[in-house]
Amino acid sequence: MRSAHDVRVLALNAGSSSLKFGLYRVGGETCDLLLDGEAEDGRLWAKNASGRSLLDEAATDDMDAALTRVITILDSPPDIVGHRIVHGGPIVRRHCLIDDAVLAALEGAATLAPLHVPPALAMVRHARRRFPDAVQVACLDTAFHADMPEAASAYPLPRAIRDAGVFRYGFHGLSCESILRQLGADIPERLIIVHLGGGCSVTAVHAGRSVDTSMGLTPTGGLMMATRCGDIDPGVLIYLMRERGFDADSLERLVDRESGLTGIAGSGDMRAVAGRADASARLAIDMFQRSVAKAVAGMLAVLGGADLIVFTGGIGEHDAQLRAAVCEALAWSGAPARALPSREDEEIARLSASLAGAAA
Repeated sequence: MRSAHDVRVLALNAGSSSLKFGLYRVGGETCDLLLDGEAEDGRLWAKNASGRSLLDEAATDDMDAALTRVITILDSPPDIVGHRIVHGGPIVRRHCLIDDAVLAALEGAATLAPLHVPPALAMVRHARRRFPDAVQVACLDTAFHADMPEAASAYPLPRAIRDAGVFRYGFHGLSCESILRQLGADIPERLIIVHLGGGCSVTAVHAGRSVDTSMGLTPTGGLMMATRCGDIDPGVLIYLMRERGFDADSLERLVDRESGLTGIAGSGDMRAVAGRADASARLAIDMFQRSVAKAVAGMLAVLGGADLIVFTGGIGEHDAQLRAAVCEALAWSGAPARALPSREDEEIARLSASLAGAAA
């Protein structure tokens, strides 16, 4: 590997049928984007830092094939490959280098985030084969929340269940870390980060540390989302099992893929829903805005107010109308708000270079 002052990091963010990637040159405090792109919805594209197209072609849902194609536009193999891992489970709580033991532990956590972890681990295995000399790093969305106080992380369940790893892990940690990095020396003591995208969460940050967050054991909990229901009366699930014949697979499909905006309005695309005027679309928007405002209000109670609310994620950053509606509902708090981009891939590159350098 090159000097820690000049390393090339390939950041990979794999989904069930998508792959986001970015190649960065990291040295000291600098992190320069060399190229980035995405494979999703039958299209694979990549562009360099100046915006020139490097790839734009049809693609299948085979993410291994997508990565193989991306490799053809790299002028040399990366020194480090950083992987976004949504859930590390009860064993892997920190960002770390990937070896066989870590990979096995991550595989044990796959059932806690079945939409996210299996494709990410498939990408890890593929990257290890294609880049045998590169350092592989796991960057966990749960790591930022690993030190939450027990009053925030514990569920009101018997000790034996909690000790078995059933507690609030929290997610979107890489997004939160990227927000703190962007704020730099201006990090307020009481900060609320509102990540709104396909998945949604609200995190309370005190003096730079996560002290509470809306997502829980899995990325299904918390706010209403694109296809996920968020928090729901557990009695609903028991009722569906007893009276409607639902099993674990059908419940998982219901709460992860068929609910949220999709369940109410028939689409998980906020832009499409917001552009409609029918009753189901209006209801979905009203429910979504209320879900966000209630979650932020809860974090205001945790922090005793907020010095700043940051909206991020695709919806949080770009939907000014939704931000305004949420802020209007929270006007009583007096908390200022702003929007910032979620730079998860850059955060993966920075963390991966730091971990690889420390281990060298």
